Amino acid sequence: MSGNPAVVMRLVASAYSVAEKAGSIVRKVLHSGELGIVEKTGANDLQTLADRLAQQSICASLSRRFPKITIIGEEDLPAEEVKEELIESGHSEEILQRTCPAEYSGAKEEELVVWVDPLDGTKEYTEASKCLHHQTEAQIPSKGLDPSQVQSTALWLLDNVTVLIGIAYEGRAIAGVINQPFYNYQLGAGAQLGRTMWGMIGLGAFGFQLQEVPGDKKIVTTTRSHSNKLVTDCVDAMEPHEVIRVGGAGNKIIQLIEGKASAYVFASPGCKKWDTCAPEAILHTVGGKLTDMHGNAYRYNADVKHMNSAGVLATLRNHEYYVNRVPQSVLQALKSD
Repeated sequence: MSGNPAVVMRLVASAYSVAEKAGSIVRKVLHSGELGIVEKTGANDLQTLADRLAQQSICASLSRRFPKITIIGEEDLPAEEVKEELIESGHSEEILQRTCPAEYSGAKEEELVVWVDPLDGTKEYTEASKCLHHQTEAQIPSKGLDPSQVQSTALWLLDNVTVLIGIAYEGRAIAGVINQPFYNYQLGAGAQLGRTMWGMIGLGAFGFQLQEVPGDKKIVTTTRSHSNKLVTDCVDAMEPHEVIRVGGAGNKIIQLIEGKASAYVFASPGCKKWDTCAPEAILHTVGGKLTDMHGNAYRYNADVKHMNSAGVLATLRNHEYYVNRVPQSVLQALKSD
């Protein structure tokens, strides 16, 4: 490491600690049971106190240390003073010790764009909270579930939740940090909850064990709560052996890199740049690919539209196989940017 690390390395090192802080905020709000839920565009598009506090923490912490970067967050929040307790000033020393890839070493602060989803999988987060806080034992028998089943359902939903911080340079997603606030919940009381993974193209990906689905199996992961005929037709066209329906774009990319799914197929314009920037960078780092349904890459410049209008297709391997199976009806319905 040089005596003066490259700006992008300092940014990733800070983003790592900031994502961990955001993850702890997400856990704290869930534990309180006071989620402060508001609907943005409907029942499947929610915002909670955790979304708001985590975004404030991420944006304020990073902009304080890197005042010239552009930060684009999912939540449209009013400008207000951020409480000092939300500020994270730490960084990962381990990341700073690594050598910056030559192609990014000259990147200036003002050339970097940070895409932030403070709580990816909000719907699952709110459903898990309801299970944990509002489901009394008296209510459970009427649903045919015992308390342990309700607890298990709630905790499974929390697997879907991530904090995403993606870093783009010259329009490309080059680095990403993903925090899973509730990782390790299966270990029960006293377990150290949460994990943080990160990656940078040209440097490597860390914080997880890369695994692949066996080559002869095709497992597709897709949306749990935003499906429609187009989405279903496209998934069916892949002729998968199995379909997994879960929440959160970050969670679906984790499934790809940990060998639980072969492809993430979402033939709909519901995903945004803050959903895909960090996961794409990590996926790309380990040899995977994320594109629209036409096979075209998304751009992450500061001035691009936020919606991924032509859907999302992501794979760890054999991307062309899946691109070639996208039905014409889907390609016609989803115009590439």
